[in-house]
This record gives sequence, structure tokens and C-alpha cells, in this order.
Amino acid sequence: MNNLDKQYTALLQDILDNGHQKGDRTGTGTISVFGRQIRHKMSEGFPILTTKKVAFRLVVIELLWFLRGETNIKYLIDNNCHIWDGDCYEKYLNTYRGNFEMDMHEFVEAIKMNPDFAEAYGNLGPVYGKQWRYWSRPTIQSGKLIPQHFDQIANAINDLRTNPDSRRIIVSAWNVGEIDQMTLPPCHNFFQFYTRELSFEERHMIWHDEGKEANVSPFMESQLSDMLDRENVPTRAISLMFNMRSTDVGLGLPFNIASYGLLLEIIAKEVNMVPDELIYTGGDVHLYLNHLEPIKEQLTRESFPLPKLVINDEFWNKETDFISNIPYFNIDDFYLDNYQSQPTIKLPLSN
Repeated sequence: MNNLDKQYTALLQDILDNGHQKGDRTGTGTISVFGRQIRHKMSEGFPILTTKKVAFRLVVIELLWFLRGETNIKYLIDNNCHIWDGDCYEKYLNTYRGNFEMDMHEFVEAIKMNPDFAEAYGNLGPVYGKQWRYWSRPTIQSGKLIPQHFDQIANAINDLRTNPDSRRIIVSAWNVGEIDQMTLPPCHNFFQFYTRELSFEERHMIWHDEGKEANVSPFMESQLSDMLDRENVPTRAISLMFNMRSTDVGLGLPFNIASYGLLLEIIAKEVNMVPDELIYTGGDVHLYLNHLEPIKEQLTRESFPLPKLVINDEFWNKETDFISNIPYFNIDDFYLDNYQSQPTIKLPLSN
């Protein structure tokens, strides 16, 4: 069993063995543990489960939605991604004051076909995309409060380029002053980057794309190092740790791990670093009670080798910065090579 699936199934068993039954806002009920971690070396393959099929295309769509700074589900629906429909529909039911109340299917169709309706009822409030790209930072000028915004993604990329040893390369979605305006407070509430210098041997391995250390004499090292610099071989490795205050392990965590693995790969490519380690840290780590039987079935499954992520940046504009390119990223620019998995496991979403 690959190490990612091994750690994930161990976490499932841990919750089944040691979890405490708790109520929750959805009324479904959970069994829960507190404070758990999964660590994945990106060199072992892209971090996506193989004991069940994870919808990678939906992972891509949602992450691009975040990076674009969007909070309206129209972009998701237009790209056939429906993971936020339930939360948005619940908000609609709580706020709509008209005479005709739509069912879920009618609501989704109205978001897709009616821009005015989407503008009025498709927004989730200041959730992830807004916080990542447009964190509110008003200033006072001439005695007046001037609304301004801070782009955390752009700032993180700038710090990775100019001060890569900084311990402050953090992006937060947990904006205390705006939580009450969000349809759902952020579950994955912040992430942090960490970089380190690569050794000469590691850089040489990258250049050769081999899985073993290079055997090079000291006499040759300086000359080869200059060559590696000319070839723009990365000099640093980059890791990402993301924190989740609340983790739906059965349905949400496989999606979150793949999403942050993709984000790490994208940022690493932008700053010319090697993806190193992806680390998940969870606070309330739980299984919903209506997920238990399918989860027990998943625990019996064998895994496959992890796939490789391929990023096609052929049509990205190399003359502009990363932030300017985000609106032009195509969903099909990101795909998995040789993703083998067991069949999908259907789990109900609790809203």
C-alpha cells in the first residue's frame, strides 16, 4: 500500500477505535478525535487517494476558483462543479423573500442561466477566495476610512522569491471580523510555506531525473554547479503545511489533500522550487455517522501506486507575473498521469 493511503486508512481506523461521539451543526452526528497529522513526500507521487476514486477535475476547478479570488458559485456551476451548491442553496432559503421558492435543481439552473439571479443569490460571502486575494485592510487618509485590500497569494510568492527563509509565509482564511458574513466559516483555515536549500547532489539528481545520488568528484563539483545554475535547476525545495480546524475525513479530507498538493505544485513551479513535503494538521478530525459503513468497506481495499501530476504551461504568458496569469489558467492544464484507483465511494454531504 502506498504511504499516503496507508496513513489515511490508519487515520480512519484511529477514529473508529478512539473517536468520541459528538453532535454537530448539521444534526448528523460524528465520531471525533482531536489533533492528527498526515505527512506526504511529494517525490513519492501526487497526493491523491487510490483506495477510492477522487474527482481530480473538481479539485482543479475549486482551487482555480479560490485563486481567482471568486466567491460566487456561478464559476463552479458553469464548469459542472457542484460541491458548494448545498451551502449556497441553504443561504438562499434563509434569505429569499419572494413568493416562489425554488427547489435545488431550479436554483442551480437559475444561477447558471440568469446572471442577475446569480449576482443576487450565488455569493457565499467573504469565503476563501476573498480572503486569499482580497483581505480587507482599510486605511485612514485625511481623516477618512479608505477601503483597501491585501493579496495574500501575491505576497506569499513575493516572499518566497525575496526572503525564502521567512517564517511568516502564511495565508489565512480565518478573518475573525468577517466570519459572521460567510455562508460557512473556513474549515481549512490557514497554510504556511517552508523552504530549504537543495544540496549539490539533490540538484544533480534533478538534472538527471534519477532516483539516486550522483557520484561526482569534488574536482568537478564547482564546474557542474555552474552548469546547473545556467540550466536554471532549482536551488531550493518547498513544503506546505495546511491546518484544518474541522475535518470531514470521509468526504472532505481526500479532496483537501489533493487540492493543497496541487497548490504546492503550482506555487513551486512559479518560484522554481522542488515540491518537497505536504503536511496536513487537523483539529477536530471526524467521521459522520452516516459514513461509517462505506468507510469500513474502504478499509478492506488495496491501493495503487500514486500518479504523477502534469502541468501544461505552454500557453501561459511567461512575460507576465503569476497573479496576472491566474484568470487564463485552463482546467485542462492540470492532469494526472496514470491515476489508478478503486471505485468511487458515495458519501452523503452534510450541510
